[in-house]
Amino acid sequence: MSPMSILVSLDLLGIFVFAMSGALVAIRKDLDLFGVLVLAGATGLGGGFIRDVLIDATPPAALADWRYLLVPVTAGLLCFFAHPALARIERHINVLDAFGLSLFCVTGAIKAMEYGLGPVPAALMGMVTGIGGGMIRDVLAGRVPVVFRGELYATPALAGAAVVAVLHEFGQPLYLAAIGGLLCLVWRLVALRRNWQAPKPGGQSSV
Repeated sequence: MSPMSILVSLDLLGIFVFAMSGALVAIRKDLDLFGVLVLAGATGLGGGFIRDVLIDATPPAALADWRYLLVPVTAGLLCFFAHPALARIERHINVLDAFGLSLFCVTGAIKAMEYGLGPVPAALMGMVTGIGGGMIRDVLAGRVPVVFRGELYATPALAGAAVVAVLHEFGQPLYLAAIGGLLCLVWRLVALRRNWQAPKPGGQSSV
């Protein structure tokens, strides 16, 4: 499998995971089928769409490749019609979100590097890819985006994307990008488990 095929596969997997988290949020908000599909699509595609526009990868992959539209629709329909069977994982939305975040910080950074960006802006694009869809999801769902609530969310994404960008800059094999994704995933999951918080005004932080 070529590096580009691997990148697309990871991108689609990240879209599916993020889209599921968006659909489950919509169901918890008691939205109708259209609302579920909108939140699934916005969550799965939002970050990548923003990234592609910023790095001038136009038209964005979400509009140029039918698979990028089919995946979030499939995830949304799956959650909508199989929700009774999936009810037990609703409380694991944050875990699904963490997996999507780690996948997207990797693919976002790699794609930005492929379009000529240096390691620093590529790391930022990896972070944007990871957090963009979740921010759009939360705004549409009428809640404060998780990145503004003191949770360690954007920081793990930036750290993971930075590792990927540095490895790519030094010509390391693509599979080593998993190190960045793993760093992001473990950091985010541990932060959720231990309730680590980012610094807040007045020194209100847990880490």
